Amino acid sequence: MDRRSVLLGGTAIVALSAFGLLRSVASVQAAEGDFPFKLTDEEWKARLDPAAYDVLRHEGTEYAFSSPLNDEKRAGTFLCAGCEQPLFTSETKYDSRTGWPSFYTYIDGALGTTIDNSLFMTRTEVHCSNCGGHQGHVFEDGPPPTGLRYCINGVALKFQPA
Repeated sequence: MDRRSVLLGGTAIVALSAFGLLRSVASVQAAEGDFPFKLTDEEWKARLDPAAYDVLRHEGTEYAFSSPLNDEKRAGTFLCAGCEQPLFTSETKYDSRTGWPSFYTYIDGALGTTIDNSLFMTRTEVHCSNCGGHQGHVFEDGPPPTGLRYCINGVALKFQPA
């Protein structure tokens, strides 16, 4: 395999990912488990707009820099768009320059994690502890005091001003 093949293959993976065509072989769903807030798939579809449904229930990803919540600077609380459980406070939000709302920590007990092995890498996925809805991923490149970056899809959140 030469350098050109590697580059072309990598470009194809990025392109497929951008169009949502590359998912793990198994049907990707929201976190599995016995969550307090439960709805049928039809109820989720009726409750959520299509983009939020794709992210929260099928671990989709919104386009970078597409969410108005990325620029939200008011004091308040960020809630799960699926069940309205409070997840993050505005005091923990920061500009990571990644294109997604980012936080260095979350409200105690609000999130759960699972290992995500999609896209040929291992990441830590975060989901709402109340409904299991996919929120995004956590990375170890954030600011003090935690050194963590909770990279969250804006369509998975609602903002409640203080």
